[in-house]
Amino acid sequence: MWKIIISAFWMVFLAELGDKTQLQTMLLATQSKSVFAVFIGASAALVLSAFIGVFAGTYITKYIPPQYLQFSAGIAFIIIGVLTLFGKV
Repeated sequence: MWKIIISAFWMVFLAELGDKTQLQTMLLATQSKSVFAVFIGASAALVLSAFIGVFAGTYITKYIPPQYLQFSAGIAFIIIGVLTLFGKV
């Protein structure tokens, strides 16, 4: 169990470094009088997002094989990356 917890922590931690969510949170912190409130809000959003991801993933894999989900997620990331490069996202 600890191996899964540590793996999930590092995977999410590294994936979130420098992404648009972190940059937006930094911007919000510069505009707020309460940095602690920004931290609590951003933390709650990440927890809720992870909760939805875990339970949606558990539910979806009952009907769709994980290989298809992984392939679809990869394609989605490529599309989002291309759109970002061209300023469409």
